[in-house]
Amino acid sequence: MAMKRARWRAVLVLPFLFLLGGCVERTAVLNPQGPVARMQYDLIMWSVGFMLFIIVVVFTLFAVFLIRYREKPENAGYEPPDEEGNTLLEVVWTAIPILIVAALAVPTVKATFALEKPPTEKVKPITIHVTAANWKWIFSYPEENIETVNYVHIPAGVPVKFKLTSVGPMNSFWVPELGGQKYAMDGMETELILQADKPGSYMGRSANFSGEKFAHMEFEVVAQTGTDFRKWVNEVKQTAPKLDEKKYTQILKPGLVGRMTFSNTHLQWIDHAKQNSHHANGKPMKNDDQSDEAMTNSHHHGE
Repeated sequence: MAMKRARWRAVLVLPFLFLLGGCVERTAVLNPQGPVARMQYDLIMWSVGFMLFIIVVVFTLFAVFLIRYREKPENAGYEPPDEEGNTLLEVVWTAIPILIVAALAVPTVKATFALEKPPTEKVKPITIHVTAANWKWIFSYPEENIETVNYVHIPAGVPVKFKLTSVGPMNSFWVPELGGQKYAMDGMETELILQADKPGSYMGRSANFSGEKFAHMEFEVVAQTGTDFRKWVNEVKQTAPKLDEKKYTQILKPGLVGRMTFSNTHLQWIDHAKQNSHHANGKPMKNDDQSDEAMTNSHHHGE
């Protein structure tokens, strides 16, 4: 008897423990801090709410039919008549799934195309090249001619066009509070437009498994006012060291590194988004060989 009571107590306590799990800081995906993230958040809420509505309707109808048409003593011998077909019912249960799919697909398609453009046409976006490597993120500012590793500064209220590529394994660039993820692949370039509403710090991460240390592949997005951003750029230009090919090759080797800042970019001699990248002096750089070497080193390191 005591054992049964203990089991019932456990059953009653479990729902409360489940609810307590929600008493934490708001999930990053559900905490949009920019127009892109907000549009995706609205789409998520619409989809979840609409599907919950369907679930409620289905289970309500299920309960109604279960109770109303259950077997009773007065209808124990009832035999329903044969039906050759019912055009009205067939139209209804064909139309309902079509309407459900349309209600989910139309907003999704509209949002997908809208997110390919800057949130506002009044402000010119800045461009930042992003290179994913084992296991770090490299950010190149071609217009400012500076480069950072594992952190990136952006001006708040300004669209940022991230041009994504990778050295070696495919990766995925994701800043949950600013927008959804997008893949970064070797030898090609993808684009992701994000924007922060206000100054602040937002954590980004890899959303695609790329090796043993991919869980540590995080970076910080620092959104600043326009004045502070320009001040930071000028400070980097004046104080940060120059990046050369030897140092860049070391950075690309598989492993974890801290934050780094340089007063020039590797785009001067190689662009991993292009299959045939060249040095600034015109000599070809063996980008594919470098990627293969990184993959091999990663494999041996994991053994």
